[in-house]
Amino acid sequence: MLSITIRTTEEIKTSLNRLAKVMDKPGNQVIETALKQYISEQSDQIAGIQQAQKTLEKGTGKDFEIAIEELRTRIKDK
Repeated sequence: MLSITIRTTEEIKTSLNRLAKVMDKPGNQVIETALKQYISEQSDQIAGIQQAQKTLEKGTGKDFEIAIEELRTRIKDK
């Protein structure tokens, strides 16, 4: 397994230690779980942005105002 060193604030270190204790897990496991979640969320956002860019390049996107109105209608109907 790879080892990574980070610099952080005392506040984050204290919070991490508290979390690890409550979760009864080693701190490195808590950090790894958090990193996996962050990477997954960022990857999803990047994929969404790239898809939107492709749509714009193809000219198949919707006008912003039309999209907002459709969303408002969907929300209202629920």
